[in-house]
Amino acid sequence: MLVEEVMTRDIVTIESNKSVYDACECFRDEGLGSLVVKDKDITVGIVTERDIIERVILKDKDPKKIKIKDAMTTNLITVHALSPLERAAQIMKESRIKKLPVILNNEIVGIVTETDLTRTIDAFSGAIDEMIDFYTSSKNGIEKFLDDWGDLLIKLKGYKKLHEEKREKIVENEAWFL
Repeated sequence: MLVEEVMTRDIVTIESNKSVYDACECFRDEGLGSLVVKDKDITVGIVTERDIIERVILKDKDPKKIKIKDAMTTNLITVHALSPLERAAQIMKESRIKKLPVILNNEIVGIVTETDLTRTIDAFSGAIDEMIDFYTSSKNGIEKFLDDWGDLLIKLKGYKKLHEEKREKIVENEAWFL
């Protein structure tokens, strides 16, 4: 499965000169935990709830006075949209991040999150359960077929063998006359 198949495509952005307080309102209003930060039309970073906690709240700074550009992460770690989902999970684990911007043609086209990965695992789990059910029902069907028809097949094989034995006796008897 590719990253583009599970990523969140609706990217919410915020200007770098807005306040951290503005970002918090956006988090609340949009139900998000990260925003892509722009300076005019250029992507310059990402700001997450964790960035705000670590760089503003825990340093006792005023969220209404601090600009996003002073709290955001500028060294963006990304994954390509056509990368396997396992690659995104590996990057997130190694980098210890929960939100990973997705790029295609040098532009951010989505974000893959831990939640997206969890949903995918749930879907895979459901598909595996369906395959197990199919295997079990197929196996049970074959066993029932063999139970129903097995004795008949054995009898037919026995008749064939009996017929061959009778034929051999006839051939032996004919050979006696020659």
